[in-house]
Amino acid sequence: MQTTIKISEIFYSILGESTCQGLPCVFIRVAGCNLRCSYCDTKYAQAGGKEYSIKKILSIISKYPVKTAEITGGEPLLQKGVYKFIRELIKRKYKVLVETNGSADIGKLPKEVIVIMDIKCPSSKMQNRMEWKNIKKLKVNDEMKFVLSNKKDYLWAKEVIRKYELSGKKILFSPVFGKLAPKTLSKWLLKDGLNARIHLQMHKMIGIK
Repeated sequence: MQTTIKISEIFYSILGESTCQGLPCVFIRVAGCNLRCSYCDTKYAQAGGKEYSIKKILSIISKYPVKTAEITGGEPLLQKGVYKFIRELIKRKYKVLVETNGSADIGKLPKEVIVIMDIKCPSSKMQNRMEWKNIKKLKVNDEMKFVLSNKKDYLWAKEVIRKYELSGKKILFSPVFGKLAPKTLSKWLLKDGLNARIHLQMHKMIGIK
């Protein structure tokens, strides 16, 4: 088993996304991504990075006063060492969130992990890279995030919810920062009464990483 991970950055901040939004959290951002979403706001993590041993990463994050860790990217599930790292976090009683772009198989993740899976809408230009079989592998506490740029994305997301019978699941509708006004998205959601949560990027609103 690979015992190193290529890391873009490790930092301590407030969770800006997911239903755990607002909680202090340590973030492990892996380097490398197989997608190139049009609205990506972490392009610096698409490549590059530095190799860290799992032991070193655990040492770094142990200095922070929290037991919530989010593994994000890039795309975490492209690196085999991530799975060993996750198991080590679980042993140490961390609450583990994994944010994934939906193109990689989530079936190998331990059941304790909370998966936050993007479902790529048309404006991302990556919707054809989705691994749709992942939807059936999502657990009760896992979440699906639709990042929306416009009305076309919204209507497409509505159809996905219908087609895959997702009503009742944890669904997040996140407007692309600076492209779709939250108020506009809210009006669409109120009109249709969808069982989805408006999801703003809190970390950008409060001005931290």
